Amino acid sequence: MDPSSEPSGPQPPPAALPDPCEQWLAHLTHNRRYSSHTLAAYRRDLAHLVVLCDGKPLDQVANGHIRHYLARLHGQGLGPRSLARMLAAWRGFYRWWAPRIGMPANPATDVKAPKIPRSLPKALSVDQAQALLDAPVLQAGTDPATLRDRAMFELFYSSGLRLSELVNLDLNYAQSSAHTSSSWLNLTDHEVNVLGKGGKRRSVPVGAQAIEALLAWITVRPAFCRAQAAPEDVAALFLGERGRRISPRVVQQRLGRLAQLAGLPTHVHPHVLRHSFASHVLQSAQDLRAVQEMLGHANISTTQLYTRLDFQHLARAYDAAHPRSGRKS
Repeated sequence: MDPSSEPSGPQPPPAALPDPCEQWLAHLTHNRRYSSHTLAAYRRDLAHLVVLCDGKPLDQVANGHIRHYLARLHGQGLGPRSLARMLAAWRGFYRWWAPRIGMPANPATDVKAPKIPRSLPKALSVDQAQALLDAPVLQAGTDPATLRDRAMFELFYSSGLRLSELVNLDLNYAQSSAHTSSSWLNLTDHEVNVLGKGGKRRSVPVGAQAIEALLAWITVRPAFCRAQAAPEDVAALFLGERGRRISPRVVQQRLGRLAQLAGLPTHVHPHVLRHSFASHVLQSAQDLRAVQEMLGHANISTTQLYTRLDFQHLARAYDAAHPRSGRKS
């Protein structure tokens, strides 16, 4: 579960975590390849658990303790989304650790997370997406940074990638003692091979305009390469001007600036392009399962949120066009 945007409530002291917690986080890092953002959130969640235990050994925590801890955090101001994520972290930790030390049960198994109101994802209209990607500042630029940006944003919209998945892409598959690709571009087959959340691998098609933009970027990419670069930077598809793999923050800043220059009336975060991809493909193809596979959703109920966006689009068209819709003129 992704870290939420709601207030985080009380913060635990920055104490070192017990060895079992560190071992679980190392397992998620190396075996499951969780993103650094998710790992940092899980580290905070485990720190909360250690503080709440107040000296009680983690292997003596029972179901009743977990319920009590959640109630205390709720009383201190944490909202449903943060509590649900925290419970998921605790449950995942004990699912991994309990069998290893012979605990009779996972103490978080039967604890229900508070219900989270599901809001609709934000998506651009088709016209807004076209205005963004066809912005003169993006189409006319020939410098390496602009060509890189065009390739990144075309790929975002073409393949519905997460931000972490985009920055982790390699130019092609590479394997050596120093670096092995987890995600890479396959130009021959016009697809990207992505290692997504929870270690789930998927291949996603890349459209013609994105391929064109990628080829233009790859031609000038050597301008950003640096001697003595780290192996993971040498392999990276998208580079910053200092020759290192581009950071998520730089992608966010460049996209936000482009949206302003394109005159869009809303802030555009990279995830908005992923939502727009899903919404627009569903509007055209009406194939929920295919969109689920391309997005890498574990549960189709997550993908079904986009059908509600599609319904909103149809409802607006109905209100505007139907003479008996009841809309006031």
